[in-house]
Amino acid sequence: MSHSTPNGKEIRDTIIIGSGPAGLTAAIYTARGNLKPLVIEGYAAGGQLMTTTEVENFPGFKDGIMGPDLMMEFRAQAERFGAEFITKDVTQTDLSGDVKKVWVDDELYLAHTVIISTGASANYLGLENEQRLIGRGVSVCATCDGFFFGGKTVAVIGGGDSAMEEATFLTKFAQKVYIIHRREGFRASAIMLERAKANPKIELMVNKVALDVLGDEKVTGLLLKDTQTGDTSKLDIDGLFLAIGHTPNTKLFNGQLKTDDQGYILTSTDKTNVTATSIPGVFACGDVQDHHYQQAVTAAGSGCAAALDAEHYLEALHN
Repeated sequence: MSHSTPNGKEIRDTIIIGSGPAGLTAAIYTARGNLKPLVIEGYAAGGQLMTTTEVENFPGFKDGIMGPDLMMEFRAQAERFGAEFITKDVTQTDLSGDVKKVWVDDELYLAHTVIISTGASANYLGLENEQRLIGRGVSVCATCDGFFFGGKTVAVIGGGDSAMEEATFLTKFAQKVYIIHRREGFRASAIMLERAKANPKIELMVNKVALDVLGDEKVTGLLLKDTQTGDTSKLDIDGLFLAIGHTPNTKLFNGQLKTDDQGYILTSTDKTNVTATSIPGVFACGDVQDHHYQQAVTAAGSGCAAALDAEHYLEALHN
């Protein structure tokens, strides 16, 4: 159900910003709930799964499915139930007040609720061959891609808990895992670091930075520089995992919503309204508020929760 302002501008029930698994699941649920969602999917529609190859851990696809194919299925399903899509980026938002304002270039859209699912972007090193070899040995997700490296040699770059976790996880498949870190001190907690050190398959390489990823069709090695001596060396590997964090895509909402110190949107600790943000009528789901699990299936689950939370909010608003 939509309303209009005195000057005839339509006020929608809900606008969804972002179109990864969280946003598109929210679109499916709100569309089926007859909220006629407007999904502003962005130029990078589909989220991080658009850069992955085979997805083998999404329930319901026993033979796996390509990341972009999975997202097209999500989108088609939302469209089938009446979701409307704009394939452009949101340029500005004003989330205050009962009617939320969302701009796409000069076009203003109004809604009673906004569901934010803008995700997070994996941090990359900016090496010359890095982007070219994504999905060909370069990965930012061990739980997504570790399975493909059975019996192989891989390297993890990073020094925090996530690097230790990823490296430890990769030892289930790889025969050898290098952890490469630019200095001797690690940000990782003592327990995670000790666990990695105690693993016979893991070797720590400190005071090393990557200069480039090597390989034509797939990753074959890494060019390293010693930060103490300046010497360069080549490390033969089959896969490179980057564990240098993610950056939540929250610039659009700067100063409007409460976030944690890393910029992730804070959502309610109330068990019955888990996706509510610090502004009534604004909900957040997926990687923009979850830096712990960061899986397609958990993002989809939180997208469902955001849709239901928005529905309940609208029911209270319209009654």
